[in-house]
Amino acid sequence: MSEPWLQFYAAADVRELDRRAIEDHGIPGYTLMQRAAQAAWRQARRAWGLPDRLVVFCGPGNNGGDGYEIACLAAADGVSVDLRELPGERRGDAATARAAWQACGAISDDVAAPVAPPQRSGEGAYDESVWIVDALLGTGLSRAPEGQAAEAIAIINAARVDGARVLAVDTPSGRNADTGAAPGAAVAADLTVTFIGDKVGLHTSGGAAASGIVRCEPLGVPAAVYEGIAPRARRLDAASLRGYFPPRGRDAHKNRFGHVLIVGGAPGYAGAALLAGRAALRSGAGLVSVATHPEHAAALCAAQPELMLRSVEGPEDLAPLLERATVLALGPGLGTDGWGRSLFNALRDNALPRVLDADALNLLAEMPTAVPGAVLTPHPGEAARLLETSNTEIEADRIKTVRALAERYDATVVLKGAGSLIDDGSQPPWLCTDGNPGMACGGSGDVLTGVVAACLAQGLAPVDAAAAAVAAHAHAGDLAAAGGERGMVPGDLIDRLRAAVNPAVRGA
Repeated sequence: MSEPWLQFYAAADVRELDRRAIEDHGIPGYTLMQRAAQAAWRQARRAWGLPDRLVVFCGPGNNGGDGYEIACLAAADGVSVDLRELPGERRGDAATARAAWQACGAISDDVAAPVAPPQRSGEGAYDESVWIVDALLGTGLSRAPEGQAAEAIAIINAARVDGARVLAVDTPSGRNADTGAAPGAAVAADLTVTFIGDKVGLHTSGGAAASGIVRCEPLGVPAAVYEGIAPRARRLDAASLRGYFPPRGRDAHKNRFGHVLIVGGAPGYAGAALLAGRAALRSGAGLVSVATHPEHAAALCAAQPELMLRSVEGPEDLAPLLERATVLALGPGLGTDGWGRSLFNALRDNALPRVLDADALNLLAEMPTAVPGAVLTPHPGEAARLLETSNTEIEADRIKTVRALAERYDATVVLKGAGSLIDDGSQPPWLCTDGNPGMACGGSGDVLTGVVAACLAQGLAPVDAAAAAVAAHAHAGDLAAAGGERGMVPGDLIDRLRAAVNPAVRGA
């Protein structure tokens, strides 16, 4: 496991880390507050330069204290600062920080006053830079913001629409730091700087979109502070790829890297099986066969000659293919009619290492049963069917959802979406911070299925295969997005998979 401050924690656990740093390691709370402000200001300046105007919204707690300190730093840099605060008594370090700002500038309690938008030239370009600092609520949210807090959030979001940049301190106000859900009004930030321990809710569900770029600053807290506090999730990103894809030996041959059998491609859905097959090839599987409907087997063979295509009328045609396969991928374009259903029924409990996706998951949801050793890759809609609940419930707490799926089906589960999660029930789940909205296109999940199958074929255990595949898939998506996110197609990911699964070559 990497440094503890690169993992993800529950808000209550970070409060305990903060307490330990202060009480057990003698770091004054106000010193941590000053470090937090300096880190947030440094990260914002690194990203955006220096603003002409800064509007700081401060709540009554320590999150507001960070805001006062940021205002002091901005004023020292010659920035015009408009500081607004919610009513309420300031105590301890927050009161000290407020007094420090009072020595520099004025305080307004008119949090609902509109923020003047950045001035524009005649050509529409901005002639000035305006930043908003959200230091209203922090991680202590337990219900929807009300009154002036809700009004302030509305003003911040309106200013962002008008061209201001928003820096959220620790957590965008209104977001649950543990789940990313928002029970009411919530700030949409361009940059969130969080402290001591990264929060799960900044990277999952709606929190991933609302937080913008996330930076975690440890504030000089010693590693001993983290001892005995388990993270809620473990970070997975492009830097993780080296651990899963070491360089191959010079004596390598195809039989060392497995034989993937992909079963899918009902009439009208041949492309799904083709995408999965291509992805398996590009992810390093030694051999890849596709068992598909007779209607288009010949066409698929012409589309990708490296694939071994087999025409399958029904389950009786699978036996010779299963004898040679080492890994099974079931579901891409499978369909839920008689052809697909008969193949699923024949293969659901197969003993091969296997990945189930798409219609295989929909059929599994009709007859829920454990599938030990399998990797399941549902998107939120499929997860809702597997757990017999709603999409809203799935997204309300994705960490809880992925664990419930892993336990119910005795499987490794990849819960796809913003902040994809991987869990087999044995350790804190992996949370992938890579990937982008350009991957939101039909067929991207079929590509992931092929990558998971290829990782299983190369000898990785199910949870490691799932983690490696998600990291490679997300990184390939980010490489593809260099040309722009809108208009990306799954083939763009496949074209970048070779770079993703060769991290030693690309120097990751």
